[in-house]
Amino acid sequence: MKKDAIPDFIDNLQAQGQYYFLKRQLLEKTQQVETVANRSLVRLQKKNRILLVRRGFYVIVPIEFRRTGVLPPEWFIHNLMQFLNVEYYVGLLSAAAIWGASHQKPQEFHVLTTRQFRPIQNRTLKIRFFRKVDFPDLAFLKNQKTETGFMMVSSPELTAVDLIRYSKVVGGLGLVAITLAELGDNIEPQALLSVARKAKSLVPLRRLGFILENLGFGSRTNELAELVQNKTNVPVLLDPSLPRADSRWIRKWNILENLKIEADEI
Repeated sequence: MKKDAIPDFIDNLQAQGQYYFLKRQLLEKTQQVETVANRSLVRLQKKNRILLVRRGFYVIVPIEFRRTGVLPPEWFIHNLMQFLNVEYYVGLLSAAAIWGASHQKPQEFHVLTTRQFRPIQNRTLKIRFFRKVDFPDLAFLKNQKTETGFMMVSSPELTAVDLIRYSKVVGGLGLVAITLAELGDNIEPQALLSVARKAKSLVPLRRLGFILENLGFGSRTNELAELVQNKTNVPVLLDPSLPRADSRWIRKWNILENLKIEADEI
């Protein structure tokens, strides 16, 4: 039983460009007794050589990341979601940053999945999962190249819609509007219409259309406006977390404007 079997196994994986491993694979390849392997893994974690992300799933930390002891989630998120056997995509503020909306760098890495998972928080690594029942078609997701392969990312249009849907938990509609002001140039009218046609509810689309129009992207929302005008009935608050007060009714989007969003204020 080779003393350095586990460190050698990890070094060989990194040399091949792989920055993760499963515990069951390590035990199989090294033929180590599990109790011995556990002690070795604990020592390597203390040295910031590896990091346990989920039970049975470890990431390998190269020397340039040894100080923080974590690896950027982009380097392993696809492999982690494969390990968890669940559909996913990187979305919300993390996707917006990929598409150029980097006014505020997100403090968490946002992942949408078909199942609910506890957040991952190790040292400076923060991954937050959002369960999404109406999971989108692959047509609305993009293969984004990473340092180690690729990951699935929501398109700019799907990202915009999701930001509205999850606005309360990602910082509020004010932050979402700031993000959309930078994301708007990447939104294609026909692609946005395609996302809208697949949506179970048009309420987030009405809010999104109104906000984009007020941010100066009205030319990108004409087709969306036509769609929602044919299917809207009851007016909705622009920001459901705020009181109605003296809200102005915006007939085009059937929105009660209880929050001011203007391009010159962003």
